[in-house]
Amino acid sequence: MNISVIGSGGWGTAITLLLCRNGHKVCLWSYMKEESMRLENDRENKEFLPGVPFGEADITFTSDISYAADFGEIIVLAVPSKAVSSTAESLKEYADGKILVNLSKGIDETTLTRISEVYKKALPNSTVAVLSGPSHAEEVARCIPTTNVIASENEEVLEKLQNIFMSDNFRVYTNPDIIGVEFGGALKNAIALCAGITDGLGYGDNTKAALMTRGLHEITRLGVKLGADEKTFSGLSGIGDLIVTCTSMHSRNRRAGILIGQGKTLKEALDEVHMTVEGVSATLAAYKLSKKHNIDMPIINAAYSVLYENKNPKQAVLELMTRDKKSEVELY
Repeated sequence: MNISVIGSGGWGTAITLLLCRNGHKVCLWSYMKEESMRLENDRENKEFLPGVPFGEADITFTSDISYAADFGEIIVLAVPSKAVSSTAESLKEYADGKILVNLSKGIDETTLTRISEVYKKALPNSTVAVLSGPSHAEEVARCIPTTNVIASENEEVLEKLQNIFMSDNFRVYTNPDIIGVEFGGALKNAIALCAGITDGLGYGDNTKAALMTRGLHEITRLGVKLGADEKTFSGLSGIGDLIVTCTSMHSRNRRAGILIGQGKTLKEALDEVHMTVEGVSATLAAYKLSKKHNIDMPIINAAYSVLYENKNPKQAVLELMTRDKKSEVELY
Protein backbone atom coordinates (compact mmCIF):
# COMPACT_ATOMS: atom_id res chain seq x y z
CA MET A 1 0.00 0.00 0.00
CA ASN A 2 1.11 3.59 -0.62
CA ILE A 3 1.20 5.57 2.65
CA SER A 4 2.16 9.20 3.26
CA VAL A 5 3.78 10.38 6.48
CA ILE A 6 3.42 14.09 7.14
CA GLY A 7 6.24 15.22 9.41
CA SER A 8 9.87 14.08 9.32
CA GLY A 9 10.85 14.43 12.97
CA GLY A 10 12.03 11.45 14.97
CA TRP A 11 8.62 9.81 15.34
CA GLY A 12 7.57 10.42 11.74
CA THR A 13 10.86 8.92 10.57
CA ALA A 14 10.55 5.89 12.88
CA ILE A 15 7.02 5.17 11.68
CA THR A 16 8.18 5.54 8.08
CA LEU A 17 10.81 2.85 8.65
CA LEU A 18 8.28 0.61 10.42
CA LEU A 19 5.84 0.87 7.52
CA CYS A 20 8.58 0.20 4.97
CA ARG A 21 9.64 -2.92 6.85
CA ASN A 22 6.00 -4.02 6.70
CA GLY A 23 6.19 -3.89 2.91
CA HIS A 24 4.55 -0.52 2.21
CA LYS A 25 5.80 2.30 0.01
CA VAL A 26 6.07 5.53 1.97
CA CYS A 27 6.22 9.18 0.99
CA LEU A 28 7.85 11.20 3.81
CA TRP A 29 6.95 14.90 3.79
CA SER A 30 9.18 17.56 5.34
CA TYR A 31 8.15 21.13 6.09
CA MET A 32 11.36 22.50 4.55
CA LYS A 33 12.74 21.54 1.15
CA GLU A 34 16.30 21.61 2.53
CA GLU A 35 15.40 19.04 5.17
CA SER A 36 13.76 16.76 2.62
CA MET A 37 16.83 16.93 0.38
CA ARG A 38 19.13 16.26 3.34
CA LEU A 39 17.16 13.16 4.34
CA GLU A 40 17.25 11.85 0.78
CA ASN A 41 20.98 12.47 0.40
CA ASP A 42 22.04 11.23 3.84
CA ARG A 43 19.59 8.29 3.95
CA GLU A 44 19.42 8.99 7.68
CA ASN A 45 17.72 11.54 9.93
CA LYS A 46 20.92 12.75 11.56
CA GLU A 47 19.20 15.51 13.53
CA PHE A 48 16.26 13.68 15.12
CA LEU A 49 17.07 9.97 14.75
CA PRO A 50 20.85 9.62 14.41
CA GLY A 51 22.43 6.24 14.00
CA VAL A 52 19.47 4.63 12.21
CA PRO A 53 20.25 4.48 8.48
CA PHE A 54 17.35 4.06 6.06
CA GLY A 55 19.09 1.27 4.18
CA GLU A 56 17.00 0.01 1.27
CA ALA A 57 13.71 1.35 2.63
CA ASP A 58 11.33 2.35 -0.17
CA ILE A 59 10.91 6.04 0.74
CA THR A 60 9.96 8.95 -1.49
CA PHE A 61 11.00 12.31 -0.05
CA THR A 62 9.12 15.54 -0.68
CA SER A 63 8.28 18.97 0.72
CA ASP A 64 5.26 19.31 -1.59
CA ILE A 65 2.15 18.77 0.53
CA SER A 66 -0.10 18.20 -2.49
CA TYR A 67 2.22 15.48 -3.83
CA ALA A 68 2.37 13.77 -0.44
CA ALA A 69 -1.40 13.88 0.01
CA ASP A 70 -1.99 12.44 -3.46
CA PHE A 71 0.61 9.70 -2.97
CA GLY A 72 -0.91 8.00 0.05
CA GLU A 73 -4.05 5.91 0.33
CA ILE A 74 -3.60 6.52 4.04
CA ILE A 75 -2.05 9.67 5.54
CA VAL A 76 -0.13 9.44 8.80
CA LEU A 77 0.20 12.79 10.59
CA ALA A 78 3.31 13.25 12.72
CA VAL A 79 3.55 17.01 13.25
CA PRO A 80 3.83 18.83 16.62
CA SER A 81 0.50 19.82 18.13
CA LYS A 82 1.26 23.51 17.55
CA ALA A 83 1.44 22.81 13.79
CA VAL A 84 -1.72 20.70 13.56
CA SER A 85 -4.12 23.52 12.62
CA SER A 86 -1.94 24.82 9.80
CA THR A 87 -1.28 21.27 8.56
CA ALA A 88 -5.00 20.49 8.55
CA GLU A 89 -5.67 23.62 6.51
CA SER A 90 -2.92 22.70 4.04
CA LEU A 91 -4.47 19.26 3.49
CA LYS A 92 -8.08 20.42 3.03
CA GLU A 93 -7.83 20.69 -0.73
CA TYR A 94 -5.97 17.41 -1.25
CA ALA A 95 -6.77 14.84 1.43
CA ASP A 96 -10.42 15.11 2.40
CA GLY A 97 -12.04 11.68 2.27
CA LYS A 98 -8.91 9.68 3.08
CA ILE A 99 -8.05 7.77 6.23
CA LEU A 100 -5.96 9.96 8.55
CA VAL A 101 -3.85 8.54 11.38
CA ASN A 102 -2.74 11.08 13.98
CA LEU A 103 0.45 10.45 15.95
CA SER A 104 0.63 13.83 17.73
CA LYS A 105 0.03 13.71 21.49
CA GLY A 106 -1.38 17.08 22.40
CA ILE A 107 -4.38 19.34 22.81
CA ASP A 108 -5.03 22.51 20.86
CA GLU A 109 -4.33 25.04 23.61
CA THR A 110 -6.41 27.75 21.92
CA THR A 111 -9.63 25.83 21.27
CA LEU A 112 -8.99 23.09 23.90
CA THR A 113 -9.97 20.46 21.36
CA ARG A 114 -8.35 17.10 20.72
CA ILE A 115 -6.06 16.79 17.71
CA SER A 116 -8.41 14.40 15.89
CA GLU A 117 -11.18 16.99 16.24
CA VAL A 118 -9.01 19.61 14.56
CA TYR A 119 -8.40 17.31 11.59
CA LYS A 120 -12.03 16.23 11.42
CA LYS A 121 -13.24 19.82 11.33
CA ALA A 122 -10.90 20.69 8.46
CA LEU A 123 -11.45 17.41 6.58
CA PRO A 124 -15.03 16.38 7.45
CA ASN A 125 -15.21 13.55 4.92
CA SER A 126 -12.15 11.80 6.31
CA THR A 127 -12.00 9.05 8.90
CA VAL A 128 -9.57 9.99 11.68
CA ALA A 129 -7.75 7.45 13.82
CA VAL A 130 -5.12 7.86 16.54
CA LEU A 131 -2.02 5.75 17.17
CA SER A 132 -0.70 6.11 20.71
CA GLY A 133 1.06 4.33 23.54
CA PRO A 134 4.51 3.85 25.10
CA SER A 135 6.71 4.21 22.05
CA HIS A 136 9.98 6.11 21.90
CA ALA A 137 10.98 6.73 18.30
CA GLU A 138 14.55 5.65 19.02
CA GLU A 139 13.39 2.18 20.08
CA VAL A 140 10.74 1.65 17.40
CA ALA A 141 13.27 2.57 14.71
CA ARG A 142 15.65 -0.08 16.07
CA CYS A 143 12.95 -2.78 16.14
CA ILE A 144 12.81 -3.02 19.94
CA PRO A 145 9.53 -4.76 20.92
CA THR A 146 6.82 -2.14 21.42
CA THR A 147 3.05 -2.16 21.90
CA ASN A 148 0.65 0.60 20.88
CA VAL A 149 -3.08 1.13 20.55
CA ILE A 150 -4.98 2.38 17.51
CA ALA A 151 -8.24 4.20 18.24
CA SER A 152 -11.15 5.08 15.97
CA GLU A 153 -14.90 4.99 16.08
CA ASN A 154 -14.91 3.04 12.78
CA GLU A 155 -14.38 -0.69 13.44
CA GLU A 156 -13.54 -1.50 9.83
CA VAL A 157 -10.84 1.17 9.77
CA LEU A 158 -9.48 -0.08 13.09
CA GLU A 159 -8.97 -3.59 11.72
CA LYS A 160 -7.39 -2.27 8.53
CA LEU A 161 -4.92 -0.05 10.39
CA GLN A 162 -4.07 -2.76 12.89
CA ASN A 163 -2.97 -4.98 10.00
CA ILE A 164 -0.97 -2.17 8.37
CA PHE A 165 1.06 -1.18 11.44
CA MET A 166 1.45 -4.49 13.25
CA SER A 167 4.70 -6.44 12.94
CA ASP A 168 6.85 -8.90 14.88
CA ASN A 169 8.31 -5.98 16.83
CA PHE A 170 5.32 -3.63 16.93
CA ARG A 171 2.16 -5.07 18.44
CA VAL A 172 -1.02 -3.04 17.95
CA TYR A 173 -4.24 -3.28 19.96
CA THR A 174 -7.51 -1.60 18.99
CA ASN A 175 -9.76 0.63 21.08
CA PRO A 176 -12.92 2.50 20.02
CA ASP A 177 -12.41 5.10 22.78
CA ILE A 178 -10.61 7.76 20.77
CA ILE A 179 -11.35 10.39 23.44
CA GLY A 180 -9.60 8.44 26.19
CA VAL A 181 -6.66 7.43 24.00
CA GLU A 182 -6.03 11.04 22.98
CA PHE A 183 -6.37 12.52 26.45
CA GLY A 184 -4.13 9.85 27.95
CA GLY A 185 -1.43 10.43 25.36
CA ALA A 186 -1.58 14.22 25.65
CA LEU A 187 -1.91 14.77 29.39
CA LYS A 188 0.75 12.28 30.46
CA ASN A 189 3.27 14.69 28.93
CA ALA A 190 2.43 17.24 31.61
CA ILE A 191 2.97 14.65 34.35
CA ALA A 192 6.25 13.53 32.74
CA LEU A 193 7.47 17.12 32.78
CA CYS A 194 6.69 17.19 36.51
CA ALA A 195 8.51 13.89 37.00
CA GLY A 196 11.57 15.42 35.40
CA ILE A 197 11.34 18.43 37.70
CA THR A 198 11.38 16.16 40.76
CA ASP A 199 14.44 14.40 39.34
CA GLY A 200 16.13 17.75 38.82
CA LEU A 201 15.34 18.68 42.42
CA GLY A 202 17.11 15.52 43.57
CA TYR A 203 14.02 13.73 44.86
CA GLY A 204 13.72 9.96 44.63
CA ASP A 205 11.66 7.01 43.51
CA ASN A 206 9.07 7.53 46.24
CA THR A 207 8.31 11.00 44.91
CA LYS A 208 8.03 9.85 41.33
CA ALA A 209 5.77 6.91 42.19
CA ALA A 210 3.44 9.22 44.10
CA LEU A 211 3.46 11.75 41.26
CA MET A 212 2.66 9.14 38.62
CA THR A 213 -0.11 7.54 40.67
CA ARG A 214 -1.82 10.77 41.59
CA GLY A 215 -1.15 12.22 38.14
CA LEU A 216 -2.92 9.30 36.50
CA HIS A 217 -5.87 9.91 38.79
CA GLU A 218 -6.06 13.55 37.67
CA ILE A 219 -5.81 12.61 33.99
CA THR A 220 -8.53 9.97 34.39
CA ARG A 221 -10.88 12.26 36.25
CA LEU A 222 -10.64 14.96 33.57
CA GLY A 223 -10.85 12.46 30.72
CA VAL A 224 -13.97 10.77 32.08
CA LYS A 225 -15.60 14.16 32.55
CA LEU A 226 -14.97 14.85 28.87
CA GLY A 227 -16.47 11.57 27.67
CA ALA A 228 -13.66 9.01 27.91
CA ASP A 229 -13.97 5.45 29.19
CA GLU A 230 -12.23 5.14 32.57
CA LYS A 231 -10.76 1.74 31.59
CA THR A 232 -8.75 3.31 28.76
CA PHE A 233 -6.48 5.06 31.26
CA SER A 234 -5.43 1.68 32.65
CA GLY A 235 -4.20 0.72 29.17
CA LEU A 236 -1.31 1.48 26.86
CA SER A 237 -2.24 5.09 26.11
CA GLY A 238 -2.78 5.81 29.81
CA ILE A 239 -0.60 4.17 32.42
CA GLY A 240 1.61 2.54 29.76
CA ASP A 241 2.60 5.82 28.15
CA LEU A 242 2.83 7.51 31.55
CA ILE A 243 5.36 4.97 32.82
CA VAL A 244 7.68 5.19 29.84
CA THR A 245 7.55 8.98 29.57
CA CYS A 246 8.14 9.59 33.28
CA THR A 247 11.05 7.17 33.64
CA SER A 248 13.09 7.28 30.42
CA MET A 249 15.81 9.68 29.32
CA HIS A 250 14.45 9.28 25.80
CA SER A 251 11.56 11.44 27.03
CA ARG A 252 12.06 15.05 26.00
CA ASN A 253 9.40 16.06 28.54
CA ARG A 254 11.32 14.45 31.38
CA ARG A 255 14.61 15.92 30.15
CA ALA A 256 13.14 19.41 30.02
CA GLY A 257 11.71 18.93 33.52
CA ILE A 258 15.09 17.86 34.89
CA LEU A 259 16.64 21.09 33.61
CA ILE A 260 13.87 23.19 35.17
CA GLY A 261 14.31 21.36 38.48
CA GLN A 262 18.02 22.14 38.31
CA GLY A 263 17.24 25.83 38.13
CA LYS A 264 17.07 26.64 34.43
CA THR A 265 14.29 28.78 33.02
CA LEU A 266 11.66 27.23 30.80
CA LYS A 267 13.20 28.89 27.73
CA GLU A 268 16.67 27.65 28.62
CA ALA A 269 15.35 24.12 29.11
CA LEU A 270 13.49 24.10 25.80
CA ASP A 271 16.51 25.48 23.95
CA GLU A 272 18.73 22.77 25.40
CA VAL A 273 16.34 19.91 24.61
CA HIS A 274 16.03 21.29 21.06
CA MET A 275 12.87 19.28 20.33
CA THR A 276 9.17 19.86 20.82
CA VAL A 277 8.23 19.47 24.50
CA GLU A 278 4.50 18.80 24.35
CA GLY A 279 4.14 18.82 28.14
CA VAL A 280 4.36 22.60 28.24
CA SER A 281 1.29 23.22 26.10
CA ALA A 282 -0.43 20.14 27.60
CA THR A 283 -0.09 21.69 31.05
CA LEU A 284 -1.72 24.90 29.85
CA ALA A 285 -4.55 23.05 28.11
CA ALA A 286 -5.16 20.77 31.11
CA TYR A 287 -5.17 23.77 33.45
CA LYS A 288 -7.74 25.59 31.30
CA LEU A 289 -9.91 22.48 30.96
CA SER A 290 -9.83 21.81 34.70
CA LYS A 291 -11.07 25.33 35.40
CA LYS A 292 -13.69 25.16 32.67
CA HIS A 293 -15.13 21.86 33.95
CA ASN A 294 -14.47 22.43 37.66
CA ILE A 295 -12.15 19.42 38.05
CA ASP A 296 -9.67 19.48 40.94
CA MET A 297 -6.17 18.87 39.50
CA PRO A 298 -3.60 19.92 42.11
CA ILE A 299 -0.56 18.52 40.25
CA ILE A 300 -1.57 20.30 37.05
CA ASN A 301 -2.14 23.49 39.06
CA ALA A 302 1.34 23.19 40.53
CA ALA A 303 2.89 22.56 37.11
CA TYR A 304 1.08 25.59 35.70
CA SER A 305 2.39 27.78 38.52
CA VAL A 306 5.98 26.65 37.86
CA LEU A 307 5.85 26.95 34.06
CA TYR A 308 3.67 30.02 33.64
CA GLU A 309 3.95 31.92 36.94
CA ASN A 310 7.63 31.27 37.75
CA LYS A 311 6.92 29.57 41.08
CA ASN A 312 9.90 27.88 42.69
CA PRO A 313 9.53 24.12 42.04
CA LYS A 314 10.48 23.22 45.63
CA GLN A 315 7.76 25.51 46.93
CA ALA A 316 5.24 23.93 44.53
CA VAL A 317 6.11 20.45 45.85
CA LEU A 318 5.85 21.63 49.45
CA GLU A 319 2.39 23.05 48.80
CA LEU A 320 1.27 19.76 47.25
CA MET A 321 2.57 17.80 50.25
CA THR A 322 0.87 20.05 52.81
CA ARG A 323 -2.59 20.25 51.25
CA ASP A 324 -5.63 19.39 53.36
CA LYS A 325 -5.83 15.77 54.51
CA LYS A 326 -7.79 13.45 52.23
CA SER A 327 -9.00 9.85 52.12
CA GLU A 328 -7.75 7.94 49.08
CA VAL A 329 -10.99 5.94 49.00
CA GLU A 330 -13.23 8.99 48.75
CA LEU A 331 -11.20 10.36 45.86
CA TYR A 332 -12.20 7.41 43.70
